[in-house]
Amino acid sequence: MDRSYWRTVSLVTLWQVSASICYYTVFAATTFFRDEFGLSRFQVGLVVTTLTLGYALFLLPVGAITDRVGERRTLSLGLVGLAAGMVLVAGAPSYALLLVAVFLLGSVYSTAMPGTNKAVYDSVQPGRQNTAMGIKQVGVTGGSGISALLVTGLAGYLFWQAGFLIAAGFGLVVAVVFGVFYRGAGGGSASRPDLRGLAGNRPYVLLVVAGLFLGAALFTTTGYTVLYVEESVGASVAFAGTVLAIVQLFGSGGRLLGGWLSDHLPGEPQTRIGAILLVQTVASAGLFLVVARTSTAATAAVAFAALGFFVLGFTGVYYSVMATLVPADQMGSATAGCQVALTSGALFAPPAFGYLADTATYRASWTLLAGICLVAAVIVVAVIRAEPPVGETAMAE
Repeated sequence: MDRSYWRTVSLVTLWQVSASICYYTVFAATTFFRDEFGLSRFQVGLVVTTLTLGYALFLLPVGAITDRVGERRTLSLGLVGLAAGMVLVAGAPSYALLLVAVFLLGSVYSTAMPGTNKAVYDSVQPGRQNTAMGIKQVGVTGGSGISALLVTGLAGYLFWQAGFLIAAGFGLVVAVVFGVFYRGAGGGSASRPDLRGLAGNRPYVLLVVAGLFLGAALFTTTGYTVLYVEESVGASVAFAGTVLAIVQLFGSGGRLLGGWLSDHLPGEPQTRIGAILLVQTVASAGLFLVVARTSTAATAAVAFAALGFFVLGFTGVYYSVMATLVPADQMGSATAGCQVALTSGALFAPPAFGYLADTATYRASWTLLAGICLVAAVIVVAVIRAEPPVGETAMAE
C-alpha cells in the first residue's frame, strides 16, 4: 500500500509542479510584459485577469469530463496543451495577441485541480488523503517558485522568453512520463455530474463563496509581488523574483503543515479542518497590513515569506474542507466549482489592486486585500457552523 501511495502521490505532484511552472510563468513575467509592451499597472492586471478568465470558463466542463473519462487522459493531454500555450505566450508579438495566448494557456490549466484532486481522493486511502493533498498542493507553490527563478534568472543571461521555452520542453517530458506510469485507481463515471445537488448543498455553496475572496487574495499576491518589490521597495528584478520564490516556498510549508494537521488533529472533520482554514485566512489579513508597510528589501522578504505561509498555504486545506462536504463520485465537478470561485476572485482583484496602486498607493492596494480576507473569514465561520450534508462524502474517518 505504501508503494502504491507514494507512486500515486509522486506522479501527481510531479505533474502539478510541471503544470504550475507553465501557468505561473505569466505571474513571474509581469515586469517583462510591462517593459516589452509598454503597459500600465492596470494593463498588467488585465493580463492576469485574462489568464484567469480562460481558467475559470473551462473549469466546470473539464471537471465534468474528468468525472466521466478519468483523470489519466485529461491530465496527460492537459500538460501537452500547457506546453503549447507556453510557446504561444513567448512568441506573442503584440499586447492583444499576448492576451489571446494567456487566455488559451489558462483554459488548458483547467485540467489541473479536477484531475489531481480526483486522483488523490480516488487512489489514496482515508486517513492519508489530507496529507497527500498537502503534498500535491506543494506542486503548485513549488512550480510557481521555480517559474519565478526560471523567468527572472534567465532573463539576465539570455532573453525573457527563455524560461517559457524551457518550461514547455519540461512539460512535454512530464506529460509522457505521467501517461506511461500513472496507474491510479480513479476511472470514469457513466453518470452525469449532479450539479443541482451541489447547488443545494449549503455548506459547499458557502465554501464556494469564500473561495471567491480567498482566490482574490492569493492570485493578486502572486501577480504583484515582483512589481511591488521592484517598484516600491526599490530592489532589482532578480531579487524580486527571489522574493516571489520565497513566498512560494513558505506557501509549500503551509500546505504541508495544513494537510498534516487536517489528518491528525482530533474532532469532527468539517469543524477541525474548517478551523485551520479560518486561522490561515485571519493571519493573511493581518500580514497584508504588514506587507503594506515594508520599505526595505530585508523586511519585504521576511514579511512576504510569512504572508506566503498563510495566503498560499490555504488551498490544500480549502479542498480538504470541500471533501468533507461532497460525495466522492462528484469530486471532479465539486473541485471545478470551488476552483471557479478561487479563480473568479482573480478576475476583479488584480485590476482593482493595480488601479489603486496607479491612482493612490500600494498601501491602499494591500489594505484592500486585507479587507477581502476578513470577509472570507466571516464566510468560513458560516461553513464551520453549517449543518453537515447527509450521505457519503469524499473523506471518511
